[in-house]
Amino acid sequence: MSHVLTLVSSPNRPVLDATLLSEISAHLPSPGEPVWLAEGVAADIPFAPMGATDNRRIADTLRLELGDLPVDLFVQASAHRRKRLFLADMDSTMIGQECIDELADFVGKKAEVAAITERTMRGELQFETSLRARVALLEGLSADVVSTVISERIKLTPGGTQLVRTMRANGAYTALVSGGFTLFTGPIAATIGFDENRANTLLVDNGKFTGRVTEPILGREAKFESLVELRAKLGLVREETMAVGDGANDLSMIGEAGLGVAFHAKPAVAAAAGARVDHGDLSALLYAQGYRRDQFVD
Repeated sequence: MSHVLTLVSSPNRPVLDATLLSEISAHLPSPGEPVWLAEGVAADIPFAPMGATDNRRIADTLRLELGDLPVDLFVQASAHRRKRLFLADMDSTMIGQECIDELADFVGKKAEVAAITERTMRGELQFETSLRARVALLEGLSADVVSTVISERIKLTPGGTQLVRTMRANGAYTALVSGGFTLFTGPIAATIGFDENRANTLLVDNGKFTGRVTEPILGREAKFESLVELRAKLGLVREETMAVGDGANDLSMIGEAGLGVAFHAKPAVAAAAGARVDHGDLSALLYAQGYRRDQFVD
């Protein structure tokens, strides 16, 4: 069939069953038989709409039908479902923290910086200006604290390593593209298994942060340009790409991807994205591509 609906619940709270799949199928045009990707956790329902299809409208309608059930859903064409290029944000997406907020804690300014970060991710502040202001507060801090932050404070988002390693095992190219800093993206990308990483460079002098960052700053437009560049380099069409992020500086990248996903995102970002994950972990993006649980690379 030409289209597929994928329903995904949190692996820690499986809520899907045959009755729910049947009820949701009734709201789809010419639905096929549901296919379990992971019993209780994720399932596909193929369907065949007549004529032009508004995937977002169908998704919004089905979310209303699901009500308060903690279920994420993806509505997409079956063609090019398995993506060959994946770009991901780092902070609050591939990891659960904001690295600059954690650095600021070492100079006693975490609350101040975190408030600016939150407003920036909501789209209330211009990213580049905001980043310069936050980095300035780190002046004089020893660069050695980065290793402490990574080892003691940074937690990988569940499902992220499976997502990247499974996609790479199936021929996809993966890039960690962050408005954060290379001091973090380098080791974190290596741990997860990304092909490459791109981020900003914090300037260091005599082992201490200068309070400045290398220009130009990698922000919203640079993330968009990274997607376009890598897509062209790999000879792919738009539908073969996927991007995920949580903040306003991810919106252009998310909008340009064949499957653009807002992950536990700020309200404005979730509303603008073509797809979103509100309840599950990053493994939801594997189910969205039709991978079964037994096909994951752990």
